[in-house]
Amino acid sequence: MSRVLVLNVGSSSVKYSVFDGDDRLDTGLTERVTDHAAAIRALAAHFEDPALTAIGHRVVHGGTRFSAPTLIDGTVEAAIRDLIPLAPLHNPANLAGIEVARALRPDLPQVAVFDTAFHRTIPEAAATYAIDAAVAAEHGIRRYGFHGTSHRYVSRRTAALLGWPFAELNTIVLHLGNGASATAVRGGVSVDTSMGLSPLEGLVMGTRPGDLDPAIPGHLHRAGLTPDEVEELLNRRSGLFGLAGISDMRDLLASPAPEAALAFDVYCHRIRKYVGAYHAVLGRLDAIAFTAGVGENSAVVRAAVLAGLEPLGIEIDAALNEVPSRQARIISPAGARIAVCVVPTDEELEIAAQTRSVLTA
Repeated sequence: MSRVLVLNVGSSSVKYSVFDGDDRLDTGLTERVTDHAAAIRALAAHFEDPALTAIGHRVVHGGTRFSAPTLIDGTVEAAIRDLIPLAPLHNPANLAGIEVARALRPDLPQVAVFDTAFHRTIPEAAATYAIDAAVAAEHGIRRYGFHGTSHRYVSRRTAALLGWPFAELNTIVLHLGNGASATAVRGGVSVDTSMGLSPLEGLVMGTRPGDLDPAIPGHLHRAGLTPDEVEELLNRRSGLFGLAGISDMRDLLASPAPEAALAFDVYCHRIRKYVGAYHAVLGRLDAIAFTAGVGENSAVVRAAVLAGLEPLGIEIDAALNEVPSRQARIISPAGARIAVCVVPTDEELEIAAQTRSVLTA
């Protein structure tokens, strides 16, 4: 079987996993990273494994150029660097992982798996922002979407859980972590997603606001904030943190402060609105899948998000919802028209699978 090392290098973290086929042999996470190169070199023992056949890298932004996992060479590396303005918090870290890994193992094929690639199937009506078309074309402004490896994995895993052919199932995937996004998946194909040009748009997140009146940044700039200060505000001091001073959902739920209660309500209201919108986009909805840290672990969030949607055929069995489990499971009542599922994501396993697909193509 083919042994693949997967590197998921975040803005302040380095996560790795080693797979032999679908079997995870090892995994680890280093957080609060300030020197990505040093953190990756600390994994030298894994790079030296003589059984390794390839290295897979998560890359957040692939722009319009990359619509599939891609074998990395100097040209691809340069293209990822050129896309840094579209993902200034993530692509530099992803690139650092690629540079160090290629230096440590120049003999191995290395593959970039792009968060945006799954969403390249979104129709132009959903991907196009209604601004001056020439300006948008010049600056690459369109909906790209993110968390693509998670949405692809979870939508496929949901179909398997329900015993449906992947190509026939219509699903809303709710990836709810510190970053959060919703995707409408029709027959295995992404047709709309909540994140846009950047990971700022869409759902309320730990430190990001999601949907925002586009006049707000300009208003703040005219009020005296610099562009860098506005960007800092929107990326690091908004969302749950901006509303309540708390970015972790577990701490938010434990807080008695009225600000925490309001932040929770804002968070759930936004998700519920997207569920309704994507139900309309899909026409026929077969399943809703909760995933990522909050989606997988917070029964309170799941119940609040879908409360009141019974007339749409969406409901949760309270007892099933409360059962703690790390397994993929159905939490809607037996016979429900729309299945509600909890499906743990595994982005690293998906990256490994896509890496192997490039090598066997």
